[in-house]
Amino acid sequence: MSLISPDQTITIAMSVTDRHASATWYESMLGFALLYHADEAGWSEMQTNTPGVTLGFGEHTKPAPGNCVPVFGIADLDAARQKLEQADVRFDGPTDVVEGMVKTATFYDPDGNALMLAEDLTGGAA
Repeated sequence: MSLISPDQTITIAMSVTDRHASATWYESMLGFALLYHADEAGWSEMQTNTPGVTLGFGEHTKPAPGNCVPVFGIADLDAARQKLEQADVRFDGPTDVVEGMVKTATFYDPDGNALMLAEDLTGGAA
């Protein structure tokens, strides 16, 4: 039995220098569809050709290629985080909240691989 139960969505977060250019590249090269650009948050998402799997682009002046973080959708991030912390799972600082958009928390597996939980705050699936 698992401690938490992520939903049926996965966002693969990637570090890029220009989200808009990356979106254009993924659209033309792989046929992915732009979902949105959240310029105020420095974030963009694209729908892949796999149901429930999106790519998220975080904009950084010096991106860290290869630093790919699977982001698992979760209905109640606070409850899930509490259960994982009680099981001694290490988190990377406090939960981040972009009001009206998303709540996220980064945590680590035993080998130090980063994973993230994300709770949709938009009131509907993205």
